Amino acid sequence: MVDDVAPGSVGQGEPLKGATLTVTSKNFSENIILGQMTGLVFKAAGAEVLDRTNLPGSISAREAIVNGDADAQWDYTGTGWITFLGHADPIADPREQYEAVRDEDRANGVVWLPPAPLDNTYALAISKENNARYGLKTLSDLASLAEENPGAVTLCVENEFASRDDGLPGMEKEYGMDIPAADIRKMDAGIIYTQVAASDSCLLGEVFTTDGRIEAMDLDVLEDDRDFFPNYNASAVIHEATFEKYPQIAELLAPLSRKLTTEVARTLNAKVDVEGEDPHEVAKEWLVAEGFIKEG
Repeated sequence: MVDDVAPGSVGQGEPLKGATLTVTSKNFSENIILGQMTGLVFKAAGAEVLDRTNLPGSISAREAIVNGDADAQWDYTGTGWITFLGHADPIADPREQYEAVRDEDRANGVVWLPPAPLDNTYALAISKENNARYGLKTLSDLASLAEENPGAVTLCVENEFASRDDGLPGMEKEYGMDIPAADIRKMDAGIIYTQVAASDSCLLGEVFTTDGRIEAMDLDVLEDDRDFFPNYNASAVIHEATFEKYPQIAELLAPLSRKLTTEVARTLNAKVDVEGEDPHEVAKEWLVAEGFIKEG
């Protein structure tokens, strides 16, 4: 990163002066934005930063952290627990979920810092136009509609969501739904938003709660009133040897983490996915606006 940035409310005294740190991320907008934020904070705190964000898939970035090829990224507690640590059943309490991941993953040389309120989990959404007719607020409301008027409920979902235990099959079981296979249409994630917004292909679709297209496309997100879906709180993840050398990283990133809510993420993601802005510039503008860093 070549940005000329200086400490704001974080990085005072340049506690990372002399450090050379590599920041990585997965290859979707939110995770890239979070990776860029981390790099900019490290830079403002005095470090030289190598930008290796936008790696393909979860595993590439994860392996970079485990192997020490990268020093920091942001990951999600549900991903850590289910995908990386191999547990089938999520933990309902978000704090307990984080602590379980933090404690178990330390054996892999990975340090999980305290998570943000940002929870990028699964949800079902409906267009406001259609919801004016049905008045759905919760997944329990949807279960009632599916029982009373089965033909009304059609879903657009990804292939993965359609088969995962923490996706559609588990949701149907938890809420007592039995949606016929003929009423479930499988497609790529990006198409789901446009199909649901068009209001004539699927009544509801699978979305991610921090996606900026939810507001841009005027969708209502149904509340998971039985807390079925796993918690996917974003957490800064640090290579253990890096953290032992630079424990001040925790103090540098904590103020960001506290500010990163689901609503904030949705707004920032929309700047990239809807308005076409560059993730690096979106990250930088937010950090400066919040007073975390200053432009040099």
